[in-house]
Amino acid sequence: MTKAEDRRFLSLALSLGRRGQGRTWPNPAVGCVIVKHGRIVGRGWTAPGGRPHAEPQALAQAGDLARGATAYVSLEPCAHHGQTPPCTDALIAAGIARVVAPLEDMDPRVSGEGFARLRAAGITVTTGLMSDEAGHDHAGFFLRTELGRPFVTLKLASSFDGRIATATGDSQWITGRGARRLVHAMRSRHDAVMVGAGTARADDPSLTVRDMGIDHQPVRVVVSRRLDLPLMGHLARTAKDLPVWLCHGTDADPTLRKTWEGLGARLTPCDVTGGQLDPLAVLKGLGAAGLTRVFCEGGGALAASLLQADLVDELVGMTAGVAIGAEGLPSLGALGLARLTEAPRFRLRDSRVVGGDVVHIWERGEA
Repeated sequence: MTKAEDRRFLSLALSLGRRGQGRTWPNPAVGCVIVKHGRIVGRGWTAPGGRPHAEPQALAQAGDLARGATAYVSLEPCAHHGQTPPCTDALIAAGIARVVAPLEDMDPRVSGEGFARLRAAGITVTTGLMSDEAGHDHAGFFLRTELGRPFVTLKLASSFDGRIATATGDSQWITGRGARRLVHAMRSRHDAVMVGAGTARADDPSLTVRDMGIDHQPVRVVVSRRLDLPLMGHLARTAKDLPVWLCHGTDADPTLRKTWEGLGARLTPCDVTGGQLDPLAVLKGLGAAGLTRVFCEGGGALAASLLQADLVDELVGMTAGVAIGAEGLPSLGALGLARLTEAPRFRLRDSRVVGGDVVHIWERGEA
């Protein structure tokens, strides 16, 4: 295979892996393509719930054609016995001749061992190709493995002057239908959608994915120190049907804790610092529960606390061509900055027009 062909087939494996994003936690969303004589003979991606893994599904589709073929995998094949046998064993048994994968799995149970076992079996292993793309795709899994917290995408939809509502609280709709549909697509690719208590009280959101033709929903997370949330709202009424997780202070009212548990919510007590929930403690609680990718939709206080703690990995801005004015509600709470050099900065990765709005996506790092 030429390098261009390797890139083409590995790119397909990466795209297949992305189909599982939001559905495979706590496992990574991996894609696999089996190619023989330049023809795709098998493909697969991690199934909902994290298993079966991508490789055995692709190998099953390829059958006998896997012998002597090349396997393109978006992450190092696993080499440990979990709830399923190692994918390295399946690749070896199938007679795969070559494996192309972008990077090592940071899980200490794998961490190079998968590649070593493949090479020991006489399989040629090529690594490093498209490692940046794969690193971004698997960032949530890696962050949970290394730091115990999920990858955080913060979405801010606002007017041209950075407001999310008028002085009276009127906010529907600032952005147009196209941008709102994109939000639903983004929700579907994350394990959870997270908002603060103020947003839950003011908007009574459902936080579900709608009109996308998919059959799964992300976990709905509300960060509320006191659990002072509407007991007759959308989240409370649907907590038994779709998961609702509440991150609250250790000092929350025991009666409210019991009430929410009775409604079907999962409760996670978190430390309080400076009068609010410690954002790192919140994320580590979510990571301990298995979440790898969280889509935060505000409000301003929660967004500011995540930015202050340097816990935002990706920033999505949706800017509408409407001006609200200084009396409107800002998209971010106070950051307490004295100097511009103290402000969190991100590097622009993508920008595009969606309907009548501008969508811009930023990642960690200096511009």
